[in-house]
Amino acid sequence: MRPSTQLPPPTCSSRLPQLRSFVGLRWSAPRFQVRERPGVAVGVLNGTPGCSFRLGVPALTVCLPHQRATVIRNEHAQNADFPKKYAKREKKPFPIPVLELRRRAKERMKAAQGIPKRPLPPPKNGMLVRKLIPVAYEVYNARILLINNLRKLMKVVPVKGCKYCSEIHVGSVGHPFRTCRGMLSDQRRGGHDWGSTSVEAVFLPIEAYHLEDRLGKRIPHDLRFAVPRIPALVELCIQAGVDIPEYPTKRRRKPIIKIGRNEFVDANEDDLPEPEPDRFKRTLLEELHSDEVIAPSTPEETVALAGETLEAWETVRDGALKLMKGYAVRVCGYCPEVHIGPTGHKARNCGAFKHQQRNGQHGWQAAVLDDLIPPRYVWHMPESGEELQRELKTFYGQAPAVVEICIQGGAKVPEKYKATMRLDIGIPSSLREAEMVI
Repeated sequence: MRPSTQLPPPTCSSRLPQLRSFVGLRWSAPRFQVRERPGVAVGVLNGTPGCSFRLGVPALTVCLPHQRATVIRNEHAQNADFPKKYAKREKKPFPIPVLELRRRAKERMKAAQGIPKRPLPPPKNGMLVRKLIPVAYEVYNARILLINNLRKLMKVVPVKGCKYCSEIHVGSVGHPFRTCRGMLSDQRRGGHDWGSTSVEAVFLPIEAYHLEDRLGKRIPHDLRFAVPRIPALVELCIQAGVDIPEYPTKRRRKPIIKIGRNEFVDANEDDLPEPEPDRFKRTLLEELHSDEVIAPSTPEETVALAGETLEAWETVRDGALKLMKGYAVRVCGYCPEVHIGPTGHKARNCGAFKHQQRNGQHGWQAAVLDDLIPPRYVWHMPESGEELQRELKTFYGQAPAVVEICIQGGAKVPEKYKATMRLDIGIPSSLREAEMVI
């Protein structure tokens, strides 16, 4: 008898791909691509990494399953990553890359060659954008309504804040995650010391300098204490057309006259008649004092108040985004300083990373909506009402603090926030069950 010889294992290039490949807990078939040729269909099978198998068969014998496939599209992802938290040493990215801005500028200059210059549109010419005046009043009143309703809801829905850092949690007991970076955090091993908090920790009061003339000279460093500072969202509404007697601002009735690249003069308005009453003007709401805040007495009132608060939050966010498209808003790329205007101020009060090299000057860039209205993401409590466990941190979702308060107050979960809340992820009942998850 001839001795049996054991053949060597086939190499990757000669071995056929496996019929099935196992990924996690789900079986997935190898990908099959069909490329049509006259009379012949060429298929490429991708199985094991680095291995492929090419075959050619008559085109009539190839089944094309993609013709019967149904594609389901959704504007919001099923599960999305949490917003990135930038380190103190990290600069904020530009909303539009610098190279893209340069390319667009070159295209505008090339398209403007040989064409007479057009007059400046509002608000660059000093005039108001008429269609944004109602939006400004709506945003201003919605902001006041949001603050008043949050003060009422926080008497029913408990909100905790750390005594040593800025982290907050919506619930009767603070979360157990060791993420504190405040004073003496090493002695507590990163644990938080929870206590009561205020509405300013939920809806952050980002402040900015109030400009009496939006097109005037930039605020110098010597006058940084002489110019009043007000909430940035209020300043944006004032520049967009809201009239507040405590904060006067210059309103022009004629466009400015440019006499240089950065110089202009105001047009003569003596020949104009007396201004008529503004038809866009509305009644402005006022914030409630602490002794005027009354908590809802019944569950039905709590649910209605939570729905109204969530609607006011969406109105503020959507309206502010519309105003930012018409009126320039700047933010420092190193610190949270915000300036409402075409150019940032000259106050050298930036204390971020390596501010000594910049002599305290801000690195101004275009702002996004989260710079003007920070959402303050917090951990989402499960519907079962169980307390959060430190070992199951990867299974929990997050939501803006205002949204989480409204949801715990009985409001319906908005569709846009379901991606980060991870509502479709099952939470293990024990640590042993969590270790079994691949």
